[in-house]
Amino acid sequence: MRAYERLLNYVRVHTTSDENSGTHPSAAREFDLARQLVEEMKALGLEDARVDEHCYVYGTLPATPGCEDKHALGLIAHMDTADDASGENVQPIVWENYNGGEVTLPATGMVMKPSVFPFLSSMKGETLITSDGTTLLGADDKAGIAEILTAVETLQEKDLPHGKLCIAFTPDEEIGEGAELFDIPGFGADFAYTVDGGDAGSIEYENFNAASATVTVHGFSVHPGTAKGTMINASNVAMEFHGSLPVTARPETTEGRQGFYHLCQMYGDVTTAKLGYILRDHDAAKLQFKKDNMLDIAEFLNGKYGEGTVEVEIKDSYRNMLEKIKPHFHLVETARKATRMAGLEPEEIPVRGGTDGAMLSWKGLPCPNLGTGGFNFHGVCECITAERMDRCTEILLNIIGLYAE
Repeated sequence: MRAYERLLNYVRVHTTSDENSGTHPSAAREFDLARQLVEEMKALGLEDARVDEHCYVYGTLPATPGCEDKHALGLIAHMDTADDASGENVQPIVWENYNGGEVTLPATGMVMKPSVFPFLSSMKGETLITSDGTTLLGADDKAGIAEILTAVETLQEKDLPHGKLCIAFTPDEEIGEGAELFDIPGFGADFAYTVDGGDAGSIEYENFNAASATVTVHGFSVHPGTAKGTMINASNVAMEFHGSLPVTARPETTEGRQGFYHLCQMYGDVTTAKLGYILRDHDAAKLQFKKDNMLDIAEFLNGKYGEGTVEVEIKDSYRNMLEKIKPHFHLVETARKATRMAGLEPEEIPVRGGTDGAMLSWKGLPCPNLGTGGFNFHGVCECITAERMDRCTEILLNIIGLYAE
């Protein structure tokens, strides 16, 4: 079975995670795919295929004779999909021999144009897969699951030599909780890769350092007719706070290794206002500067309007995996070689986000990220091609083979 055929099956299972539930997993529906995958893993010969009470799926493929002393390699993908677009009742559309031009998503009439998405032109002649326009596709990260299990199936069918393979599929990656209850000792790998990236051939081993900030402004309300010199309008102070942050350091004005302040939520009236931010930077020192800058702005405004007017609460979220990958850089070098063996040139770009692998790396399991072949994740224009999934599967097989040498 080709990887894309598995993908067409998986995306029909609703697995959108819920950041507001406070449970693990965040949505019981994630078990639907987890149980399906356990049965498939058992059929593929994985030992101890199981799903735990928190919806983490694990399984092991024993080493072939002569490879028992090789490193235990882990492969990880996530089952949940983002809530930026609906993940329910996904209807995948297969465009065989795609012409490289405009794609009209049939249920909504939305047009995907190469002028907006230049990568479409490079897919000419390939088998393009999209949603019908009413949902996301779910290639993020069900394509990774499909590629991992297709690689396992190929190993079995072709009797290829390999060391111990440890497979895991996680819930709740999209809400930042995929690594939270991951059982690293039970998983059994010496090191691993997540398969949760972009185009085939991408290798990611740098990601943002991340923090969140909540700004609370306490105002003082009096009748507006007699407010002069007395009223402190919390909403106005909140706008003043936000206006003190650089407009050149927002998501919409940055790229590459440039960090940002992202205003995600705001609420306000005269008495109380709240601003919710995420802070991101690949450089830990620059992230610290952003934190300090917010505290300095609060101090300035408190001096202007009165102590306690502005409160800033900052929490760290995750850290750049690079520091933990450097001592195990063979993971990157092996991925580079495997990619070139598949006829592609590696594309190494810093992740403008986080991955399960980043958090697992800091927990002791070095874990860079590999591409799935997909594009436009988290929206109704999400897409992938069958051929790029094949290439990603080939890269996984090459990595497995290299570690068996």
